[in-house]
Amino acid sequence: MSPARILVAAVLGVVALIPLASAGAVAAAPPPAGRPVAVPLGVPLSDVLLIGGTVAPGPGGRPALWNVSTGKPAHLNAVDPATGARLVTAPLPGAEGGWAVTAAPDGSVYAGTYGGGRLYRWRPGAGDTVEDLGQPLAGQPHVWRLTTDPDGNVYGGTSPGGRVFRYEPGTGRVRDYGQPVPGQGYVKSIAYAGGKVYTGSYAQARIAELDVATGTARELPAPPGLGGIDNKVVYDLNERGGRLYARIGSAFPSPMFVYDLAEGRWVDEIPDAHGLDVAPAGEDGEVHLIQKSELKRYDPETRRLTGTGLTFTGRVQNARSIGWAELGLPDYPGRSVVGTLWRGEMFRYNPRTGKHAILPTDVRREPIEIMSLAGGRDDVYAGGFLNGGLAVVDPDSGRADFHRFSQVESVLESSTGKVWIGAYPEARLYSHDPALPWSSPEYSPGPPGSADNPRLVVNLKPHEQMRARALAEVDGRIAVGTVPEGDRLGGALVVHDPRTGRSRVMRNVVRDQSVFALAAHRNVVYGGTSITGGLSTTPPTRKEGTVFAWDVVRGRKLWETVPVPGAGTVGSVVIGPDRKLWGIAGRTVFAVDLRRGTVVRRLVLGTGTTGGDLVRSGRVLYAGLDGNKIFRIDPRSRRTPGPWLEHRHRRLAVTGDGRLFLSDGAGLYRVDPKH
Repeated sequence: MSPARILVAAVLGVVALIPLASAGAVAAAPPPAGRPVAVPLGVPLSDVLLIGGTVAPGPGGRPALWNVSTGKPAHLNAVDPATGARLVTAPLPGAEGGWAVTAAPDGSVYAGTYGGGRLYRWRPGAGDTVEDLGQPLAGQPHVWRLTTDPDGNVYGGTSPGGRVFRYEPGTGRVRDYGQPVPGQGYVKSIAYAGGKVYTGSYAQARIAELDVATGTARELPAPPGLGGIDNKVVYDLNERGGRLYARIGSAFPSPMFVYDLAEGRWVDEIPDAHGLDVAPAGEDGEVHLIQKSELKRYDPETRRLTGTGLTFTGRVQNARSIGWAELGLPDYPGRSVVGTLWRGEMFRYNPRTGKHAILPTDVRREPIEIMSLAGGRDDVYAGGFLNGGLAVVDPDSGRADFHRFSQVESVLESSTGKVWIGAYPEARLYSHDPALPWSSPEYSPGPPGSADNPRLVVNLKPHEQMRARALAEVDGRIAVGTVPEGDRLGGALVVHDPRTGRSRVMRNVVRDQSVFALAAHRNVVYGGTSITGGLSTTPPTRKEGTVFAWDVVRGRKLWETVPVPGAGTVGSVVIGPDRKLWGIAGRTVFAVDLRRGTVVRRLVLGTGTTGGDLVRSGRVLYAGLDGNKIFRIDPRSRRTPGPWLEHRHRRLAVTGDGRLFLSDGAGLYRVDPKH
């Protein structure tokens, strides 16, 4: 989420080897005698992630593929659809990424971002610079989508307030329309037509029509066949040729419903449509979209879909931008359908000749924040946030083998040497054999005929789970702790047996709480929980996080304890050298008796309310608190320790030889344990 910029050459399906020198590591100053020092190992994860985009004129009026690429800062990019060359690379200061890109009639391009909820404008002739127009609505850190009207006014949808705003470029004024659907915290999608703004909500699939002159709103009826609106999202919403195209589902193939604005009714359903947009209507009123992994031509009059022969592979096949452009290429006469994909490739299709291609672009890669960190016997494993990816890092040199993959919530090297990966979304569990070539057909396929490695073994979407937050090995089995999807409470404890391939799913092991942390001793798995649910808008029913013990042989909970009164999350647990369950809740480190579940010790070490990781190295524990302090705890000592190392960090891990590793944004560091 907050990585430093770096350029790393990598190609889809190829492992990128990133040596320490190429990662921009900065040598640390010599520490005082006897004090530990964090040695920089560079940036192990780096890739392209495009989310929002549009097709619109770029510099000199040439057609361009516009996208926001994630990074720190994010960048607004314009790419030549004929060559793939970058035309604009404009940093967006204070932003880390954005779903929302739209173009105005005067040639301006606007980007709305998440994290700070800001609005930016690129003007023709501005080169690689944008104007920061500020945060349209205070307290709304996410601008999800943007659209414009014929006068150049810009409309956007936000969260967590679920509000709509209008930015008037002539005056700079912002109008706050409030919530078009009362009680809905997300305006996830937005479109404009004939003086009306149409909005799509989350966590209920509700579509509203907002009169931009009067500010009054009314809801459209739910599409027939939707089967209920709860815990569903209007992911995409486009107006094309007098019709609304509303895709209701997720980032993966979902039903798209067609609403005739003149007739005021739903007229069609397109199954298994991909996002994020459909192309503007062509000369005959047709629209193009990705459906069932192929670019299709849709005739709204006959409601017929026709294949183009341009097919897409992998788990994510969404168009990040899609529209029309004249390419000036021999096989692409007149206008062609063009667009971009999430990893920076571009695609094009010519309706006259049928010629099509998927090609690389010059969008540069950016560092990826380390979301998960785990130590193995010899290696360190770093999992990426949002952009995803898994890096296997040499702890001495910092050299990293990077693999494109999903967002990685957790990693575990088991006693057999297998690497287990907990992925987002759908709380998926994968098994990876490091002795065999990496080949992920979903994200980074190997040579033709390669066996899946990592191999998907568990998908918890049917159990309404979203994040595989924690992993532990218990009695030869793999335990997974999860966070639910959508506007729900109640995570799960999953026990997967690699020997039989069977998994047991226990929802609400601790009622209405997510499982954030796991540890194991003999045949018992111990967990730390959080009162939070799938969304920040989900009100908790309990006030304090817990620790619990679950016997995997007998299949029952042994005990449940609140270790720190008032703390809502137990974010990390570990079995200590004293055979106690140690954990962190808020600013407190605690120890619990394994058999009785009683708290035997509390150490208030932090000053804030959010705890970090707790890891074991031999006879000592390392506790990360306040985001910048690491405490070294000897369970045999009754003294309260002071900070052992002060260094900003998010995650901690220990390798088999006892060395400590920490992540700071996208950077990885090693600490020698002898100090």
